[in-house]
Parts: sequence; structure tokens; C-alpha cells
Amino acid sequence: MSWRALLVLLLAPLLMAQSGPRLVPDISARSIQIQYSFTGAQLLLFGAILYPGGRVPRREADVVVVLKGPVQPIVVREKQKIAGVWTNADSNRFRSAPGFYAVASSKPISELVDERTAAIYELGLQNLQLSPGGGAQPEKERRFESGLLDLRRRQGLYIENSKGVEISEAVLYRARISIPSQVPVGTYTAETFLIDRGKVIAAATKEIEVGKSGFERFVAETAVRQELGYGLVAVILPLLLGWTAAAAFRRRGA
Repeated sequence: MSWRALLVLLLAPLLMAQSGPRLVPDISARSIQIQYSFTGAQLLLFGAILYPGGRVPRREADVVVVLKGPVQPIVVREKQKIAGVWTNADSNRFRSAPGFYAVASSKPISELVDERTAAIYELGLQNLQLSPGGGAQPEKERRFESGLLDLRRRQGLYIENSKGVEISEAVLYRARISIPSQVPVGTYTAETFLIDRGKVIAAATKEIEVGKSGFERFVAETAVRQELGYGLVAVILPLLLGWTAAAAFRRRGA
């Protein structure tokens, strides 16, 4: 018996008891620990689609997976070259922007749902709710939103893959999402949406914790709990290292 057939057999009681399709998602890792040698990670988001009575419809539904990192305020600065020197010319504040956002789908989002539905569920980079700080002209806000999306896309923090979800036998699905080394720490949500005929007919959510371990965790906790001491060490340590290096060069020269 194949593993797919075994999975369907184990889920048979749930299939018989439900009135609509359900998603049973899972993740290859519930937590990611960042150490000094961390170069990134690959997450596998997978699961099963449970249909009432175990009857798989002839028309295969589509799946969209969204992995979103901690939301935080951010100030985006625009640089201009003035008199040969690059300087901050303008800025715009966003009250909430995800530190990481990745969306993978079985088809392009535009082919699955209309613009309103995509905006409601924040499906796709252009539908992120970035919550501008207010007070700026709409044209300026759009310019800075575009700049923020482009910057984080180039950093590998915002990802969109229109062919990133594989569906097997209309029941099992999986998606791989790359986590870059500079990913922020915090609680991440992995949302899975089942879409049929332009409507979201089922959804499920899982959480992932991204944290620091070892020396990196000690440094991060010290910076929060002992701000003054951490600041003094951050200033004094480079001075001591510079003085030591200068003394070593003087001795060699002598």
C-alpha cells in the first residue's frame, strides 16, 4: 500500500463527518534557530485536502500558501545624489509591514481570484496591507510602497512563486519556501487557502517560531535587558580592538 493510500485510509473518519472541504496542513519544522553559521533554511509546507465523504470532485481545486513574518513599523528613506554626495532626501513611515512574506500558489493569483478577494486575504505582494503612517500624498505613498516591495524582494525577504505549490491526486499538496539568512526573529504564520471557482472555500493556519540561539541569543537578550551596558560595550570594544591593532603594528615597526 502506498503512503498516499495509507494517509487517506487514516483520515477516513474525518472525511465522513464533515460537510465541506477541509485542509490539514503541516510544516517540516515548527521552529528555526539562528546561529552564527546560519545561512538560510528550506521549509516544506504540506498537507491534505479532505472532501466530504472522501469524494474527490472532478474539478481540482487550487492551493495558495502564505508564510508571513512578524509585523513591525518601518521607515523607508529615499536617497538622492546632491553635489556628488548621496543623502537622505525624503522618507515615509509604515505602521505595519511584515518582516518576511512569501506566497506560493498552484497557479498565478490573478487566475485564481479577483482583485477584491486577493486584497481581503493579502494574496500576492501587490495586496500586502502595509498601513502607511498617513499625512503623505497618495502618489508619494505609492512610490514608497513600490520602493519597499522592491527592496525587500531584492533582499530575499519578499517572495512570490506562482508555480510553487504541487498538488497530487487532487488531495495532497506541498510547497517549498526559502528562508534567507537575514530573516527577522519572531512568530511566523503559515496560511493555506483552498480556492475553487474564484472563492476561498477552506483555510488553515500554522505557526512557526524563528529565534536566536547560542551567542547570538545572549547578545540579543543583553541588548534588550541591559541597554546601557550593551551600548558602552559596543562603543568601547571597537576602541580597544583598534588600540590593540595599532600597538601591534608599532611593535612590528620597531
